Amino acid sequence: MPGLPRSPHALVTGGGRGIGRAIASALAQAGATVTVIGRNQATLDEAIAAGDAHFAGVADVALHPAITTAIAEAARRQPIDILIANAGIAESAPFTKSDPALFRRMIDVDFMGVVHAIQAVLPAMTERPYGRIIAIASTAGLKGYAYATAYTAAKHAVVGLIRSLALELASTRITVNAVCPGFTDTDLLAGSIDNIMKKTGRSHEQAVAELSRHNPQRRLVSAAEVADTVLWLCGEGAGAITGQAIAVAGGEI
Repeated sequence: MPGLPRSPHALVTGGGRGIGRAIASALAQAGATVTVIGRNQATLDEAIAAGDAHFAGVADVALHPAITTAIAEAARRQPIDILIANAGIAESAPFTKSDPALFRRMIDVDFMGVVHAIQAVLPAMTERPYGRIIAIASTAGLKGYAYATAYTAAKHAVVGLIRSLALELASTRITVNAVCPGFTDTDLLAGSIDNIMKKTGRSHEQAVAELSRHNPQRRLVSAAEVADTVLWLCGEGAGAITGQAIAVAGGEI
């Protein structure tokens, strides 16, 4: 199976932890030069020290000038061939208690963060012989979840963006896809588990089971499984795969 082209430069937003860190590590092990971007310098430094990335930049993807500057600095080291728009946040609340600020946070980070990153890399990427744009969405971009209307709306927007942009770029050498994990065993999910425990009085095991029930395999997805899917999409053999929203969710979708 064809792998990555020779020494591509991959940029991963939210690459200091969780799914982003796993993706950065997989790309680095496959021979890519990897730059991770995030809000926490310490976690980014840990990724580099562990060999999961080569360079890092601190920026909030919701802030257009900041993420644009960070990506421009990364591109000066080496033109960017692969963008993994992974950074995101998740908050849950009943719709009647979801104020405009909650919706704005979800849109600003989970959707506009993807837009900002793509717009920063795309002009130069169109001049490259190969390009991959992959947004880490969610099964919430493919179906509805109660008590997560704002998050679900933002992730649906990401999937719509990817499908439309793929058509715009179909005549180029750039593919555009979304990977949509189900509930994944990361520190981000740990916050949701804690929230369930506080609100319902359930034990940790019961809270995990509540989330796992969505997955027909009755388990949480691993970050490594998401990273493997991303790595496949980045390979030269996946050149005909574009405009797709691929669920990594044990058959939930």
